[in-house]
Amino acid sequence: MKSESLKIGAVEIEVTFKPIKNLHLSVHPPEGRVTISSPEFYNLEKVKIYAATKLGWIKKEQQKFQEQKREQPRLYINRESHFIFGSRYLLYIELASKNTVEIKGKKLVLNVTDANDLQLKKNTLYRFYRNQLRQKLNGFVEYYAPIMGLSVPEFKIRAMKTKWGSCATDTKRLWFNIELAKKPLETIEYIVVHEMVHLLERNHNKNFILLMDHYLPNWRIQKKVLNELPL
Repeated sequence: MKSESLKIGAVEIEVTFKPIKNLHLSVHPPEGRVTISSPEFYNLEKVKIYAATKLGWIKKEQQKFQEQKREQPRLYINRESHFIFGSRYLLYIELASKNTVEIKGKKLVLNVTDANDLQLKKNTLYRFYRNQLRQKLNGFVEYYAPIMGLSVPEFKIRAMKTKWGSCATDTKRLWFNIELAKKPLETIEYIVVHEMVHLLERNHNKNFILLMDHYLPNWRIQKKVLNELPL
């Protein structure tokens, strides 16, 4: 399997050559990244011609993501809105001897040693996000692994600009975007199932769709919900 890139006008496309029969074009949330999976017997020029015929559709899909609502940059000040698993909380900053986060009703209390240090406040909250997300991901991964006939895969959490998740099929490792900590649990479940199905089927082909339908029948609804939430 080899990868190359091509550019048509302002559109950059990642091309991966695989042992498949047909071309598969995808425009991915949240930024509109474009990928094409191509049969190994095609050359890059043939893929480029195919992509050129789909340019109008690609731009239309990318525009949907560009027009999608986006979160405003956070200031980490009192009574600012923050989200945890789809629920809205009001942030309250309190001086403390240790940097911690507490949920008190609909209050998200950020205990920090320096209330004026923006990076400290952000790091403290994101450490909390990471811990909370890891617990939920563990639950979903451990639930679906035996159902899919898989060993429980290793996963890691990181900041990702163009993906909600990814699967390294060679190492059997999953990656998840830390921003998922803000999204509803049902959409996180969808991303987990999506990436775990890649351990059974590498490509986004008919078999992949059948597996998604089998393990998470409402996955299309959750995909739509996630893609329509503010980025």
